[in-house]
Amino acid sequence: MNRRHELRDDPWERIKDLLPGRAGHVGVTAADNRLFVEAVLYRYRTGIPWRDRPQRFGDFRVVHIRFSRWSQSGVWKRVFRGWAEEADNEWVMMDASLVRAHPHRAGALKKGPEVDQAIGRSRGGLSTKIHATVDALGNPTGFHLTPGQTHDLVGADVLLADSSADAVLADKADDAQKRLVEPLEKAGKQIVIPSRSTHLIQRPLDRHRYRARHLIENFFAKLKQFRAIATRYDKTARNFLGAIHLAASLVWLN
Repeated sequence: MNRRHELRDDPWERIKDLLPGRAGHVGVTAADNRLFVEAVLYRYRTGIPWRDRPQRFGDFRVVHIRFSRWSQSGVWKRVFRGWAEEADNEWVMMDASLVRAHPHRAGALKKGPEVDQAIGRSRGGLSTKIHATVDALGNPTGFHLTPGQTHDLVGADVLLADSSADAVLADKADDAQKRLVEPLEKAGKQIVIPSRSTHLIQRPLDRHRYRARHLIENFFAKLKQFRAIATRYDKTARNFLGAIHLAASLVWLN
């Protein structure tokens, strides 16, 4: 019987050949890649400190260092992108969700030039905003992190710039005619964004298609089942985003 939070066999079979350290890959062969991935998942599922993980996962310092290296080198992002390439591009949905940053983890040690760790002060205190897009089936396709007080349009600038979707769905917060709507219309995309009530000219809205926006809310609900993502405990944006890419890959696989 599998332990709680272990990786099932079917998703493991689909990601094992994408990871460094596998048999036949350039470099040193890892002793147990699966145990390492399960150690990372256990930490983010439960939200416990790295040092408090069960002993079966080995030295927590080794696991944390390896996770950080894979985040820095883009391993988790490459795994995620492998699935995101299968997206249904009939339309793309975009939204953002705020997560509180734990006070003891709010900011990395400052060595050399200060680095933006995507933590800011919003109404709820120190926080990070996760900007995300999902495809027409609700599968995640992209992420961008900003400090919590940042406007949603900053994420839209990054995530929608090169989108291949035929239509773009978003809420009123993204109704910026010159900054967002006009460039997307020039690219030949259908705009499914409600007009602000203050606009003299109300843009036509496909309300039937707009109802599908619940899919991105469903995705955020799945993402926040990982307790160390629902509350940010990572000091660095790099590691936090790495964990998001890993969790999002599992959404694709499950």
